[in-house]
Amino acid sequence: MKKHILLFTIALLLSAIHSSADEKLRGTYIGSGCWDYSVNGIVNNGQQRAFDGNGNTYFATEERSYGWVGMDLGQKYVITKVGWQPRNEASVGAARVKFGVFQGANNADFTDAVPIYMITETGTIGVMDHADVDCSRGFRYVRYVGPSGSRCNIGDLEFYGHAGAGDDSHLWQPTGLPTVCINTLNSKEPFDKETEIAGSVVIIDDHKIDTDKPMTVRERGNASRGFPKKPWRIKFDKKTSVLGAPAEGKKWSLVNNYGDKSLMRNIVAFEIARRVGMAYVPFCKPVDVFLNGEFKGCYQLCDKIDIRPGRVDITEMNATDTSSDALTGGYLMEIDAYASGNGMEWFTSSKGLPVTLHEPDMNLYLQYRYITTYFNDFEKKLFSTLFTSPTSGYRTVFDIESFLQHFIVNELSGNPDIYWSTYMYKQRQDPLIYTGPVWDFDLAFDNDVRSYPMNNMKTFLYQGNAILFAGTMKNTATRILVDDRQTKSDLSQMWSRLRNGGKLTAESLRKFVDDTADKMRESAELNFERWPILHSMVHQNPRVPNTYDDEITFVKNFISERINLLDGASFMNLDPTVSAMDEITADADASGIYVNGRSIRVDGDVPFRVVTTSGVTVFNGSGSTHELQPGIYIVSRGAAPAVRILVR
Repeated sequence: MKKHILLFTIALLLSAIHSSADEKLRGTYIGSGCWDYSVNGIVNNGQQRAFDGNGNTYFATEERSYGWVGMDLGQKYVITKVGWQPRNEASVGAARVKFGVFQGANNADFTDAVPIYMITETGTIGVMDHADVDCSRGFRYVRYVGPSGSRCNIGDLEFYGHAGAGDDSHLWQPTGLPTVCINTLNSKEPFDKETEIAGSVVIIDDHKIDTDKPMTVRERGNASRGFPKKPWRIKFDKKTSVLGAPAEGKKWSLVNNYGDKSLMRNIVAFEIARRVGMAYVPFCKPVDVFLNGEFKGCYQLCDKIDIRPGRVDITEMNATDTSSDALTGGYLMEIDAYASGNGMEWFTSSKGLPVTLHEPDMNLYLQYRYITTYFNDFEKKLFSTLFTSPTSGYRTVFDIESFLQHFIVNELSGNPDIYWSTYMYKQRQDPLIYTGPVWDFDLAFDNDVRSYPMNNMKTFLYQGNAILFAGTMKNTATRILVDDRQTKSDLSQMWSRLRNGGKLTAESLRKFVDDTADKMRESAELNFERWPILHSMVHQNPRVPNTYDDEITFVKNFISERINLLDGASFMNLDPTVSAMDEITADADASGIYVNGRSIRVDGDVPFRVVTTSGVTVFNGSGSTHELQPGIYIVSRGAAPAVRILVR
């Protein structure tokens, strides 16, 4: 007991010594121009009003947002405490400090700034509130950034600390999520999808620096750009991996999720895509975002969908790839309701599909001609009278497995944008066009008033009256899903293997939602204080939740109901006798079956079927298959035992 008392006494003494070393800091006052309402103009040296210890004076700015005031301390100090007092204005003064942010920097332009504290409560007129700062880095420059729309109105500020460079052993974060700090030159806010605003980004994870690099930022998205909470794309000078992402890339997306009250619909859909086995699923992590010192809320930091290892991992083309095998790939395209642009950036297919060509940069006519001709040839085969022919039908140039995986992800999540935007790609020396990756699920899980309640539908989702399409995509989907009778069997096999093999269960998906919500809850609460829309209808919301947890429960219940509905639906045709393909492990006699390159051949005119490990038929005929993707295939010939074949 005496030992514990002694240790406690020593801790108090050390704390007292440390506190005595932390002084109230003074420096050269810096900041935005000080606006004086009494003269309706800028006044000289007004920044000192924020540090004069007089609560009856105030500092304000002419600009409504990104206004700030601070100090050049002359050398680095580790900040240990901050203080603030609202402007003495009875009507709104106290509220104008909520979401005010304190920052530290070592560049005079604050392009390397990181937050050290954020006010999350309304202030009290005439009272100086204080908060301890938990940040080990030393800063020469410190500032207070007023919350959006406040004109930075502040009565008085204080910074405390001790001299020293400190270290990066522990940086401040508002919640348990990673923190993304974007700082642009002159605090310029992105305003369109074309203009790149220069600056830098600091990403903090687990209180350590994950990324600290120069970048440019601009807006991204389409409809989402119209929301008050803006979506952005950041671009590094060099390829960079962030937050443990599998890809190194220059471009990264910050998805705003404005109308998604769960803030996780994309995250859940991407998890379903992984379980379904899609080749490429976007990296995605929830993060807290600050732009030029303003707290912007909870976002998702995601891959920019492009061609590179860890994303769409196919061959990147260059300007010399204009002939022979080099001309055959890789191409990344999107059947896109928003398709537009100049010259060779997009085309309308022969059957009326608007297609955006994302990669390569379509400034070479030979590449543009090749992929547009190839896509139109796919459509010609699809809508021909012999479209199911194993030797000349559409499956010789179109991968049905990835199409059905994409379909199941969207059908299970109830995504009304299923065919509003559909990514596809083609690899070099591979005859098939593949579907994916999946993207854009903010309206999924019954978040669209036009299709709500979705589980009342008894048909394929895309056949609903409220579903919108890019061009003639409904005709394309019907041709594959309805007119091709083999697809019905393939879909049943894939759904049955996923369900019976335990990859898609309501219990495991509900647990994933709960676990994700636990990580995000603190950030979500701040987000809906910053953007008080939780109880409002925004975008296409069909309902409003009572609480954030209420929205999480809604998503979970939708998943349970949706799986039950699809299990009982004739168009999914769940077969309880179908086992997971990975249970088939025994090789049978392979006499008379040969692998030639990436094709499978069977002697004579014996009909045979080739299916993937998810149960999708890729060939049904005789002779030799077309070129297949590397992988394991199951070959069956009449009553003979099935054979497992590896194609390298």
